[in-house]
Amino acid sequence: MKDNETVWIDDIKTLADEKGKLTRVSFRQRRRDGSWQQRKREIYDNGNSATILPYDPQRKTVLLTRQLRLPVYLQDGAERMVEACAGKLDGEKAETRIVKEMEEELGYRIAKVERLFALYVSPAAVAEKIEFFTCAYSPADRVSAGGGLADEGEDIEVIETTLEQADAMIASGEIIDAKTVILVRWLSDRVAGSA
Repeated sequence: MKDNETVWIDDIKTLADEKGKLTRVSFRQRRRDGSWQQRKREIYDNGNSATILPYDPQRKTVLLTRQLRLPVYLQDGAERMVEACAGKLDGEKAETRIVKEMEEELGYRIAKVERLFALYVSPAAVAEKIEFFTCAYSPADRVSAGGGLADEGEDIEVIETTLEQADAMIASGEIIDAKTVILVRWLSDRVAGSA
């Protein structure tokens, strides 16, 4: 199967297919010097997602979550991780999905979100593309305690903190999630630029 002038896919083999799909791809890549190189990569595809960092401009606060992330626990022993609200798209538009995730996880009902950009966070082995959002919120938008959906195994603590404190949590190593670091730093730059 030839894809284009620089990549030729020889074989795709599914290694696992449960919540996500793990495949091994054998391919040939044309190097810049014109020669062809045989390569293999394992690719994990667990679907595209969306993430959001809500900001209250009056109180200068943001909403974050704290929950178990098994890979982080297995690697570092951290039982719970601080991160931005996020969820898989599951075939929905990113804007629609992130509004639902905010209500499920954070307990806030928001009608309007602002799309920032889309990024691949680990493109060498993970197919997931993440859509990044922000929005304005206030205490009046709270409709429940949040916490996620128990039938999906979610047990999410909602954290409201200042944007300045979220920045400090990055510096101290308390926030180590890439999507959250990107959102907090992006929003900090935006707020500083508008001051």
